[in-house]
Amino acid sequence: MSERSPSTRSRGHARWCAHVNGVNAPPEMRHWLTDPASLTAKLIARSRQFRVRRLHQQQALCLADEFAMIELARRSRVWEREVLLQCDGQPMIFAHTVVPLTATAAQWPLFGGLGERSLGTTLFTDPKVLRGDLQFARLQPEHPMMRRMAHGTRQQGLANALPHTALYARRSLFRRNGGVMLVTEIFLPGIAGLELVRR
Repeated sequence: MSERSPSTRSRGHARWCAHVNGVNAPPEMRHWLTDPASLTAKLIARSRQFRVRRLHQQQALCLADEFAMIELARRSRVWEREVLLQCDGQPMIFAHTVVPLTATAAQWPLFGGLGERSLGTTLFTDPKVLRGDLQFARLQPEHPMMRRMAHGTRQQGLANALPHTALYARRSLFRRNGGVMLVTEIFLPGIAGLELVRR
């Protein structure tokens, strides 16, 4: 199947692959993309100061390539959370999370009050949470999520950290008590050079 054109991607579609080989990631990016453990823990181990910078958490229309993943019949409004994960003041990850509006507190009890706490920390410490398979993509600058990331970094005065090229991304579906949550993570180029901090 041929890769979709940028005009198609700009309407909310990306070519998501079931295997990392589908995005031709270089060796320095593969371990970031494929590691099934907590990304938050990995970033904390590689920074002296880790921060979750929340951009927003509100109702929004889900993207065209998201609604089927979270078991909706059509594009609908969802709860959306977007954050930047920073190491020593530099953004390394843009994380985009969507949850159906029908989600209950019994399914995702901490989601509404996370603030600038890490979602990953709660997901990976809860034995009731089940994670689905990872999917991988290279998102072009025209993709809606990339445009949102650009807007968010500009608002935070971090626009110089954002390149104008395609970036690697991954996503996976989480389940808890019958609820679903889709988490997408876009990796900024600086992450490839992060070394383990010796404390």
